[in-house]
Amino acid sequence: MNDAKYFLHTTVFVYAFDPSAGEKHHIAKALVKRALQDGLGVISFQVIQEFCSAVRRKFASAFLPQDLRQYVAEVLAPLCQVQSSIHLYHSCLDICQLTGYSFYDSLILAAAASAGCKTLLTEDLQAGQTVAGVQIVNPF
Repeated sequence: MNDAKYFLHTTVFVYAFDPSAGEKHHIAKALVKRALQDGLGVISFQVIQEFCSAVRRKFASAFLPQDLRQYVAEVLAPLCQVQSSIHLYHSCLDICQLTGYSFYDSLILAAAASAGCKTLLTEDLQAGQTVAGVQIVNPF
């Protein structure tokens, strides 16, 4: 990665916590570490919400509320640069109409664009496609 901002999708954080994800786990851990070190990694409030929901569902016994609170404070909060707004929702709806992506996938793209990110790191969307100035890259 160069000196351009990049957006990390929720699955990056879920894989970073899940050793059973194999190689994806190692790649995700490296991506999160790099994002915290280089200051170029970005997430939105939505990523925090989705991550908290996913890990409480998938890893409930391993991720107690105090552990989750600590992870949010130390890892997710420093990366969170995009909050909810009416403008963000309007951009999301434009992306929905343009791409046919789901509301939540479009909201991730809208957040990435609003933060000035050049790439979105995800395996959930069509790699290589550029939407709203954001190129979708599958890091796995």
